[in-house]
Amino acid sequence: MGRVNPRERRAARHQPPNPDAAPRPRRRKAPITVEQVIDTALDVVATEGYEALTMRRLAGALDTGPASLYAHVVNKADLDELLIGRLCAELVLPEPDPAAWREQIRGVCAQVRDQYLKYPGISRAALAMAPTDLEIVRVSEGMLAILLAGGVAPQAAAWAIDALLLYVAAYCLEMSIAGRRSTQDDAAWVLDRDELLRRFTALPAETFPHTTRHAAELTAGEGHERFDFTLALMVDGLARR
Repeated sequence: MGRVNPRERRAARHQPPNPDAAPRPRRRKAPITVEQVIDTALDVVATEGYEALTMRRLAGALDTGPASLYAHVVNKADLDELLIGRLCAELVLPEPDPAAWREQIRGVCAQVRDQYLKYPGISRAALAMAPTDLEIVRVSEGMLAILLAGGVAPQAAAWAIDALLLYVAAYCLEMSIAGRRSTQDDAAWVLDRDELLRRFTALPAETFPHTTRHAAELTAGEGHERFDFTLALMVDGLARR
């Protein structure tokens, strides 16, 4: 399909059927709704991963033909925005507190992370997105309000939101890729911390003095410790501007 701007995409979703179009055989009697499309797409991602989500796969899960989906979703980019919008709708945004803005902005990012991690690889859908979905804009608005309340300059706040959400998306995407590789016998050993530690310490010290000396630090980190460290690094740096 050709490029369609966001306004046209939204309008197309609500267009009535063309009475002059030739009738097509229907595979299902109950009409499909946008909410059903989103629910089913999220189910596919949760069980098979984001890479498995195609318009054809989604149509099959809905027991219909791919062409019928375009009455509700204009294209894959439109579907991506709907999916991220649904996840953003689950986020609880705090009332901006100038005294606690760092904790608040980190808390919002942690919520986004947790939503993404429920659906392996879905954060890929958020990359390079210019959203018009109101729930996505609501989250951006809430983050902007928190940063401005903390005294961050508007331009710095705007770019910080972009950087924070980009990091969250990349972190979750890497977690998804690592999780998929960990199920493969020929790759699982690479992800084992003890194996990485052994490989680093076995390197020639004269060539890699810092890597061998600090192998424990390079391979350290449980749960989301690295995520929390990076967010704090970004937010603290923003506070010092």
